[in-house]
Amino acid sequence: MRKPKIVVLGAGYGGLMTATRLQKQVGVNEADIVLVNKNDYHYETTWLHEASAGTLHHDRVRYDVREVIDTQKVEFVQATVEEIKHEENRVILDSGEISYDYLVISLGAESETFGIKGLKEYAFSIVNVNAARQIREHIEYQFATYNTEAEKKDERLTIVVGGAGFTGIEFLGELSNRIPELCKEYDVDFHKVKVICVEAAPMVLPGFDPELVNYATSYLEKKGVEFRIGTAIKEATPEGIIVAKGEDEVEEIKAGTVVWAAGVRGNSVIEKSGIEAMRGRVKVNLDLRVPGKENLFIVGDCSLIINEEINRPYPPTAQIAMQQGEVCARNIVALIRGKNELETFEFDNKGTVCSLGEDEAIGTAFGKKFVGAKASFLKKMIDNRALYMIGGPSLVFKKGKFNIF
Repeated sequence: MRKPKIVVLGAGYGGLMTATRLQKQVGVNEADIVLVNKNDYHYETTWLHEASAGTLHHDRVRYDVREVIDTQKVEFVQATVEEIKHEENRVILDSGEISYDYLVISLGAESETFGIKGLKEYAFSIVNVNAARQIREHIEYQFATYNTEAEKKDERLTIVVGGAGFTGIEFLGELSNRIPELCKEYDVDFHKVKVICVEAAPMVLPGFDPELVNYATSYLEKKGVEFRIGTAIKEATPEGIIVAKGEDEVEEIKAGTVVWAAGVRGNSVIEKSGIEAMRGRVKVNLDLRVPGKENLFIVGDCSLIINEEINRPYPPTAQIAMQQGEVCARNIVALIRGKNELETFEFDNKGTVCSLGEDEAIGTAFGKKFVGAKASFLKKMIDNRALYMIGGPSLVFKKGKFNIF
């Protein structure tokens, strides 16, 4: 009797959690498991803002996929997914194709520019390891160049961050720590540097506790960050950005660096494959399967599940992706063992913490609010827990954050 083949696309939080749980729960003779990923490494998406600012080396945010999978049980294929032929149970890769009996899509998010002119050409996005390295090197280049020019261009030292959501605020926190170091290293007057956060929404960190939001904005403002709230970016140009507040107030902000951190969407492979989606995210059933597709699961950034309490989709977070991966693995195990009753996904919110730099953060956990060093400690424990859940103690010792206070 032929063994069923389980294919997992993507080694992000959801995909790796699915694969590592499957390798523990599925016997060698029960199924073949294949994990497909573009790179031979996994990167901690929630650490990319640190690598982008230059406060954490880019190699710290990634680890080899083969370090955390059992290669006796899981076949790893390094390839880029081009299209999913879900009617034929086939996946088209840049290096060929692969067939499956059960498919898990965990392809991660892409930057969403909302059609704003010039963003793709003239702004950076914190989307992967190489993009983070590019942002860090570009900022350093601007500082290094400033004093070498006969005619000083102050806009070289202006950094615009588009978006005041989690990614934007965490990046600003790291930047506020990094800039004094850059000023010292490149002999630049700190008062010449401008960091401007532009957010179209009427508030910072929408949906977060207002008291904690006030703490975060006050802290960052003291560190020199200027907030332009309720201000939309209309266009990015080679010289900076054009913003509008209301209908009539249009302003050009000249900046040497523009970083876009205001939105993500699901993977474009979803739409290319003809799967019904909203901005690349698929409204899955509570068992994490695509409606009408009994062998097709989606977890992580490409899945969309409604939070019934507020009637809005859950945000695409690492915490949700990892919990989905655990449920997905158990449901696939149930199916290959002939059981028809599958587990439904219920998000268990363990808390939310937003870092503001090395030793500052805000957050909620255990029904309480945390700020400062306590929140920062909590953030590092969350980061270490994610490593532990996928790679165990050895991965924590190798990549974990131990500079707690």
